[in-house]
Amino acid sequence: MDRRAFLALCGCVLTGGASPAPAQPPAKVYRAALLSTSGPVTDDSPNGRSLIGGLVRHGYTPGGNLVFDRRGAEARMERLPRLLDELLDNKPDVLVTFGYPAALIAKQRNTSRLANQQSPVPVVAFATGDPVATGLVDSLARPGGTITGISDVSAERTPKRMELLKQVAPSLKRVAMLWNAGDLGMTMRYRASETGAKALGVSVLPLGVREPDDFDQAFAAMNRDKADAILMVADSLTLLNRKRVFEFAAAHRMPAIFEYDWVVREGGLMSYAPDLDESFDRIAALIDRVCKGASPADLPFEQPTRFKLALNVKTAKALGLEVPTVMLAVADEVIE
Repeated sequence: MDRRAFLALCGCVLTGGASPAPAQPPAKVYRAALLSTSGPVTDDSPNGRSLIGGLVRHGYTPGGNLVFDRRGAEARMERLPRLLDELLDNKPDVLVTFGYPAALIAKQRNTSRLANQQSPVPVVAFATGDPVATGLVDSLARPGGTITGISDVSAERTPKRMELLKQVAPSLKRVAMLWNAGDLGMTMRYRASETGAKALGVSVLPLGVREPDDFDQAFAAMNRDKADAILMVADSLTLLNRKRVFEFAAAHRMPAIFEYDWVVREGGLMSYAPDLDESFDRIAALIDRVCKGASPADLPFEQPTRFKLALNVKTAKALGLEVPTVMLAVADEVIE
């Protein structure tokens, strides 16, 4: 036996004559994109933490089996088309939008793609206001088109928010409602909220803002027209200027209620809002279904079912407010 044959025979003996195991097919890597009207949604931001947690629970790991590209317009709506183009260049399996303007530009782009016989990009939307009233979808049960998501039902929560304000400020008669008048989703939400407030016998001082410089005029109107409290409708513009609202409320000892609990952790007085972990878990579930082939047209536009009351006792004391014991007892989160 020559040397080459001998070495081949030894190799067969050492391996038991077995053939190499077949290579495992690589796990599929999905591509998701996120377009936000505010700043980029980072992993350590309140919304980012909740969304990433939801994705992980549904089997998606950013940097693993999920490439997750994100862009934020910083409340500069003219940037949205360019940012959307950047995201679509990477051919995402699903586009997530935060805010009505981002969802609207995505819908318009999909309409254009369909007209040019291009495949639309399925969209999962968050924080759009009422998606039916703004025309984003046909109905909650059957959205049609290319968009599904979860609504924030903020307008429906207004009576509860007014009730909470009255508990800490029993003499409340006029509330200043601060919202982004350049955002149709937030304008529709303001109108519905105004109706709810009036039904409770609370008059509303409407203060629509369109840019940061408008906040000083809004604060002057609150002083001039004797507002007793503030309700801030949350969108990219108002949230980016939230600390100015904190400072005005503190200087004038005015109670204010917000729409996200993380705003209260930063110094706001109180919030009554959907549980973000639940909302983003359901957003993640919709992303999962889209990635697995479901059409947004057939996925009901969902509504949150869990709501949280958050109170900042330190802020209440600074405002000279006495938070009722019963309110503290039912609060989901109390910041000392």
